[in-house]
Amino acid sequence: MTMMMWNPMFLLFIAPAVILGIWAQFRVKSTYAAAQRMAAPLSGAAAARHILDSAGLQNIDIEQVPGHLSDHYDPRHKVLRLSPEVYQSRSLAAVGIAAHESGHALQDAKAYAPLVIRNAAVPAAGFGSGAGMLLLILGVVFNFGPLLLLGIVLFGFVVFFQVVNLPVEFNASNRAKAQLVGLGIVPSDQMVYVNKVLNAAALTYVAATLQAVMTLLYYIMIYTSGNRR
Repeated sequence: MTMMMWNPMFLLFIAPAVILGIWAQFRVKSTYAAAQRMAAPLSGAAAARHILDSAGLQNIDIEQVPGHLSDHYDPRHKVLRLSPEVYQSRSLAAVGIAAHESGHALQDAKAYAPLVIRNAAVPAAGFGSGAGMLLLILGVVFNFGPLLLLGIVLFGFVVFFQVVNLPVEFNASNRAKAQLVGLGIVPSDQMVYVNKVLNAAALTYVAATLQAVMTLLYYIMIYTSGNRR
């Protein structure tokens, strides 16, 4: 498996995605650190509660969970979970991330189509990520076309999930920005810090999608070239 990952052609395929991912992570850390130093009138938890209540979503609980930037919305249990630094902090970074996750709750309440599709695709994507990648590598190692083709199909679910996830994340950020300004949580002249954090986070999703797409194309190329021989 390690030998496959160090294949020069494979590295060439995923290099743009890897470079973009490294840059995105750097941007997330730098913009988050800068926004953490900017005070906000509410904590992340209070901002999220205000956004949810204003949308009539008083039924959604907000919980603090351990971890660094482990923030997420759980659509199954209708719970917004925030990391300690986001839950407690009264910074623009905290309210920006809390608002983004609240945006997912707003999507869920409105049955936002890409979110519904993404949630339905989670089991297939999880299976495809593990079993699909294993079959891809075994298909190449043993030069067995049917195994490789099955791996391509299964890993295709991962690519589908990543592609559908992009509009979900971008839309959640757009909802977050609108709510923060509309509800007066963040003055419009300070939104530049929130925008930088959310835009940098969006780049990480773009990089993950690009890496999944290029990985799939690499194995499709191997499969088609093998069939021509």
